[in-house]
Amino acid sequence: MPAKTTLDDDRAVPAEAVTPLIRGVTVLRRLTEAGGTLSASGLERGTGLARSTVDRITSTLARMGYVRLDGRDIMLAPRVMELGNAYLAALALPSLLASHADALADELDESVSLAVADRDGIRFIHQATRRRAMSLSFRIGDLLPAERTSPGPLFATEWPDAQWQSWRERRAADPDDRGFPAAPWQSHASSDEDFERRAARARKDGWALDDQLIEPGLVAVSVPVRDPRAGGRIACVANVVSHTSRHTAADLRDTLLPRLRTAVADMERELREAPEPRPATAPAGLATWTGASKQELGREFVESLARGLTVLTAFGEGRAELTLTDVANATGLARATARRALITYEHLGLVRPSGNRAFSLTPRVLSLGYPPLSRTSLAQIATPHLAELADRVHESASLAVLTPSAEEIQYIARAATSRVMSVNITIGTRLPAYATSMGRVLLADLPEGDGHLSSALHDLRPLTPRTVTDPATLETTLSHVRTHGYALVDEELEAGLRSVAVPVRDRTGRVVASLNVAMHAARRTVEECVREVLPELVETAGRVEGDLRVAGRFGGVGWGEGVLLVRLAADAIRRAGDGVTRRLSRRTAWRRGPRAGLAPTRRAGPAARRRPWRCRPDHGDVRRRRTAPRPCGS
Repeated sequence: MPAKTTLDDDRAVPAEAVTPLIRGVTVLRRLTEAGGTLSASGLERGTGLARSTVDRITSTLARMGYVRLDGRDIMLAPRVMELGNAYLAALALPSLLASHADALADELDESVSLAVADRDGIRFIHQATRRRAMSLSFRIGDLLPAERTSPGPLFATEWPDAQWQSWRERRAADPDDRGFPAAPWQSHASSDEDFERRAARARKDGWALDDQLIEPGLVAVSVPVRDPRAGGRIACVANVVSHTSRHTAADLRDTLLPRLRTAVADMERELREAPEPRPATAPAGLATWTGASKQELGREFVESLARGLTVLTAFGEGRAELTLTDVANATGLARATARRALITYEHLGLVRPSGNRAFSLTPRVLSLGYPPLSRTSLAQIATPHLAELADRVHESASLAVLTPSAEEIQYIARAATSRVMSVNITIGTRLPAYATSMGRVLLADLPEGDGHLSSALHDLRPLTPRTVTDPATLETTLSHVRTHGYALVDEELEAGLRSVAVPVRDRTGRVVASLNVAMHAARRTVEECVREVLPELVETAGRVEGDLRVAGRFGGVGWGEGVLLVRLAADAIRRAGDGVTRRLSRRTAWRRGPRAGLAPTRRAGPAARRRPWRCRPDHGDVRRRRTAPRPCGS
C-alpha cells in the first residue's frame, strides 16, 4: 500500500513534486512518531515503501547526519534538528521570548511553555521545565489537538469559517485523536459545541484554562502574546502547566494568572521594541556537497532527497521569507530544482506562500525529528561518537562533567574496548578533579580567582607517588592546559594508568564537559599519546560539539539521568543550608591503595569521603556506523 504523502489529507500530488523528497519526509515523520527509533522492516511497514527504497533513503539520511544506522535499527540523530532550528530561527519568537518564559518558570516554580497554532492544533516552540520527580511538560515540536489544551481556544478566536469546518471534519474522522502521537488517546469527552463555547469565552476573557482535558491531573492556564507589529494578532500563547496536587484550575486562575499576564505584557513589549533581525549567513556549499556524495555513493545516495532537504535550511534568522531566487542563491541549487522542492513542501504543508512571491516555513517543520531529540542529553549525543573513537584507538573513551563543588568529575558516558586488561570505570563514578586529565581540562576553564577553583586546589592529597599535590605547580599545569587545549595525566590517579583529555564546548565556547582516552602506560608512551591519540580526541570532540550546537540552539541539553539525580541532590543540600554543604565537603576522600581512583568507596571516620553516585547508564556501549561530515546549516 503506498505511503500517505501528508498527515491530514489525500490531495493529489502535484505533477512537479519530487517523489523521493516526499518519501524522505514520510520516513522522518514515521521515525518521529515512533520516538526516534525504528527497524528497517518497521519503516517498511509504516511507510508502505519497498525495502530497497527504505534502504536508499536511510542511507542518504545517514550520509547527511540526520539518522544513525545501528544494526537493524534506524535512529534519529541530533543533526536532523537543524531542520526545526531553521523554522524556530526564522520565527524569532524563541530567541525573543524564551528568557521571559524561563524567568516566569523560576518565579512560579512551575513549567512554562510557548505554543503556536498549527492548523487546528497547537505546537510547542519553547519549554521551561521544573527539575523535580513529577515534571509536567511536553517537548518542543509536540502537536496537540486544540480542543484539549488551554492555548487552543485562544487560537480558535482567530479561525475563519473554513478552519472551523476543517476542525469539525478532523474530529469526525479521528474520534480518538490518533493523529496526535504526543496526546494520550481517548474518545472525545466533550462535544464540538463545548469547544466553541470555550473559544467564545476566551475571546471575552483574554485567557483560557485546561482543567484535565489532555490528561487526568494536568491543569494549565494560558494568555495570548499579541504582536503589535502584526496588527495585534496572536503571535504565540504563553502557558503555565501544573498538576492538581499543587494547584486546582481555580487556583491557577486566581493565583498564577495575574503573574502570567504581567509576563505576557513584558513579552509584548519585547516584540514591539525588538529591532529587525539581521539576516544570518546562509549555509554554503550544500549543493556541491550533495553532488560529491552522489559521486562517492552512487545509487545508494538519493541526491534529489538531499538537495530538497537543504532547501529548508536556507531559511533562518533574518530569512523568514524567501523568494525562489533567494532559496536558489542560498543553497547553490538551480532555480528549477529549488522550485520543485518548494512545490513539494507546499503540498506537504511545510512551507506556505507569504505574499510578494515569497515562501515561509510552517510549524509543521518541527514534525521532522524534533520532538524526540528536544530533550536529548549530552551523554546521548556523545555515546555513539565515543564508540567510534574507542574502535579507532582500541582504548576506552569517556565523557565527564564537573560536579557543582568543582572538587570531582562525574562520568556521564563511556565506550569500553575489548582487551584483557582495560580501564574499568562505570557511568556515575566520581573521581577527584585535580588528579584526572578530564578534571584538569574542566578546572582550566574556570576563571582565575573563582571560589570553586580555589576549593578544588585546596587539600591536595597524593594518590600515587606521582600525584601533583602542590597548588602552585597544579596552577601552572592548568595554565598549560589552557594554552595547549588538552591535559595528559601520567600515573597520578593510579599506578600504570595514563590518560589524555580535551574539552567539549557549547555554542558560547564554554567548556561543558571533557572527553578522554585512558590506557595502561605500557601500551603507549606519552609522546605516542600526543601523536596518535590526541588528534583522534580532537576530531571526536569536534563531532560532539557539532551535534551539541544543533541540539542546544533552542532546547536545553541535559547531562544525563545520573547527573540529574546528583544535581537535584546538590540543589536540595544547598537549599538546606551552606553549613550542611561544608560538613559534607569535609568528608570526601578516595581510598588509598593499588586501585585508588578506580574504585572509590566510603570509609568510616572524620576523614572519610562520601560514596560516589553510581547511576545506571543513559546508554550502553552501542556501536554505530560513522558518517562523513558535511556543511552545517544551523
